[in-house]
This record gives sequence, structure tokens and C-alpha cells, in this order.
Amino acid sequence: MLREQLGAASVSFLITDFTGSSVVRLGVTGSVETGEPARRISLRGTLYDDVIRTQRPSVEDKGGGELVRIVVPVTNRGDAIGLIELFLPSAPDPQAMQEIGQTAHALAYIVIANRPFTDLYQWGRRTLPLSLAAEIQHRLLPTSLACEAAQFAVAGALEPADHVGGDTFDYVIDRETVQLSVTDAMGHDVDAALLATLVVGALRRA
Repeated sequence: MLREQLGAASVSFLITDFTGSSVVRLGVTGSVETGEPARRISLRGTLYDDVIRTQRPSVEDKGGGELVRIVVPVTNRGDAIGLIELFLPSAPDPQAMQEIGQTAHALAYIVIANRPFTDLYQWGRRTLPLSLAAEIQHRLLPTSLACEAAQFAVAGALEPADHVGGDTFDYVIDRETVQLSVTDAMGHDVDAALLATLVVGALRRA
């Protein structure tokens, strides 16, 4: 849609991986179908890193007839899902930037709505193989690792993302309170992950 409306040379979606230190470009063709590992693009010192940290779009116009590069955050309530990157033949006007921002916001909802039904986004986030214990731990996490509102902001992550086992966190927003739990089950193996599963299940039931 952006390519048609704005005459973009290319448009792509980059999703943040489990480590939070890199992004992966999701495309129609390529490693998603072949089963190859996702190709990581390190965030450190890049324009991607600046956009994710500031949550503000960036327009890179080098002039000289080169394509203009625009990178915008794909975020929902503080959950930095990824980025949209597009290249235009000329610098966008305020109306075009508004359209790009609205598209990125809509894409965040699309990803959230479709995550339970496809492994595509999981593939993009798995730049490192997870141990079985880590797999269980990640399934225990809240649907969104971050939530931002006028009254509060909450965010968390598991480190190292590929070998955790026993540590997890959870939160729920009630009518007037935010309930937060941090669980540290002893050990770093499947037994610890199963114990954490039992504890988180009991907390959610309560």
C-alpha cells in the first residue's frame, strides 16, 4: 500500500529479536520458507537503534539524487515490536509522514492480532536457538513485554534470552492497580522452568 501511494522503491518490516540487540528483516521470500536461521542486523550504533530508543521517525536525505530513507517505529503501548523502513524518490511532506506513521501503528495491531496464529514472527525473533527450558520460559511471559500508560510504564526481558530457565515475570492490569510478579525458581534447567510454570499458573489463578 505504501509503495503504491507514495511511490516507494522498497518497503520492509524489521522485527526485534529475543535478545533486543538486533532486528530481522521479514520478507515475502527467503529464509522464512527455507528454514534457514534469521539474519541478524545488529542495532548498536545504527539508525534503527536511534528510532527504537527515541520512538521517533527518522528521515535520512543525502541529496544528490539518492533515495530518501525513512525509518519509523512499529510500537503499541510501549511495546517496541519493530520498524518499517522505506525508500522514497524524494523527501516526504507532512501528509506522507502522517500516512507512514499511521501505517506503522496499524501494523503493530496486525502483528499483535496475528501472533497467536503463525510462527512467522517467532521465526523472525529467533536469531539464536532456544534451549527447552528457555522455550518454556518464553511461553510463560506476558503477551507484551512492555506496557505504557499515563499512570505507569512496565517493561521486562529475560537475559540471556536463549538459556534462561526458572526466572520469569508477569503483570496484569486491574481496574485500579497493576499487579507485578517476579519469579526465580532454583536452577537453570527444565525442572526449574516447570516449577516456574506452576508458580505463575497459581498466581494467575489467584
